Order: sequence, then structure tokens, then C-alpha cells
Amino acid sequence: MARYRQQLTIALERLDQGLARVHTMIKRGNNAEAIHFMENNLKELYDELQNIINIEPGNDGGRIGAL
Repeated sequence: MARYRQQLTIALERLDQGLARVHTMIKRGNNAEAIHFMENNLKELYDELQNIINIEPGNDGGRIGAL
């Protein structure tokens, strides 16, 4: 469980950093760059986080999709 928590924390931090990058791009008026980043990099960061959540084993040995 500790390894799962560590992986989840890292994925959340990476997604947060990605969102901060998008915020900065939009703030500077680089909308096309922000859209490209959201469609590619940010989507990958979100998918990584979603995959970690989906594979977390439950107490009964099954798989759960929620924290």
C-alpha cells in the first residue's frame, strides 16, 4: 500500500505541474501552445493517474476504481 501511495502522490504532483504549465501558457497568451500541451502532455499525465487509481488492489484482493 505504501508503494501505491507513493506512485499516486508522484502522479498527482506531475498532473499539478502540468496544470500549472497550462495556466502559465494561457496567462501569457500562448493559447495554441496551451491547447497542444493539453491535448498531448496533459492528457498523458491524467491517463497515468487514472491507471494508477484503476489498478489499486482492494482489501479483498480484488481491484477497485476508487481511492
